[in-house]
Amino acid sequence: MTTPAAEFLVIGHRGARGHAPENTLHAIDRGIRLGAHAVEFDVQLHPSGALLLFHDLTLDRTTNGHGALCAASFDELRALDAGAGEQIPTLEEALELIEQRVIVNVELKTAEGTGEAVAAVLRNYIEAGWPAERFLVSSFHLPELWEFKQLAPEIPVGALYAGVPLDFAGSAVELGAVSVNLGSEFLDARMIADARAHGLKVYVYTVNAPDELAALRAAGIDGVFTDYPERALAL
Repeated sequence: MTTPAAEFLVIGHRGARGHAPENTLHAIDRGIRLGAHAVEFDVQLHPSGALLLFHDLTLDRTTNGHGALCAASFDELRALDAGAGEQIPTLEEALELIEQRVIVNVELKTAEGTGEAVAAVLRNYIEAGWPAERFLVSSFHLPELWEFKQLAPEIPVGALYAGVPLDFAGSAVELGAVSVNLGSEFLDARMIADARAHGLKVYVYTVNAPDELAALRAAGIDGVFTDYPERALAL
């Protein structure tokens, strides 16, 4: 995956979560229009077989629905308001909207077949002309990311971490990842050094404060996930 000329990748978090309801088509389009180099969103495999853009396992926080996402039918989910009148979108709808305008970071939010289903969809888009490098597939669930990589080895993957692993970037290297995606509260100099020693990019989530964005860029971090892409682009 090629980093833009600025060498500081600005990734719109859940689209542009600071400006529009997260993981909706509105948020994705807003992130692109704000100038983000990439947009990130969460994908879950629903029992219907649909790949839905959704972060939580329950509906209550981001929709007018209640209960577990997997307990509702696809039609029931599509009838919900995901914020500002937006629907819960499918992966295919998001890709059709994006139309190769930016890099797409798909986070595998669930396991048990999510990686396999996402691989099938993304390979269809590659066969239709999308460069594999326009995608970055990531997950905290590294076994699921491994399954994805076996099925779509040409698509770059990024290992997500919520802490500092004992083997530092070792698991990312084993995955054949191109990046480690680290939480801003768990930045560790040894982890970053190990990632760099293995040629991995280092992306940090979720960074919104201008002073923190500036400090990360000055420190040579390769990019950030942010709810406000315009703040990072203004540096």
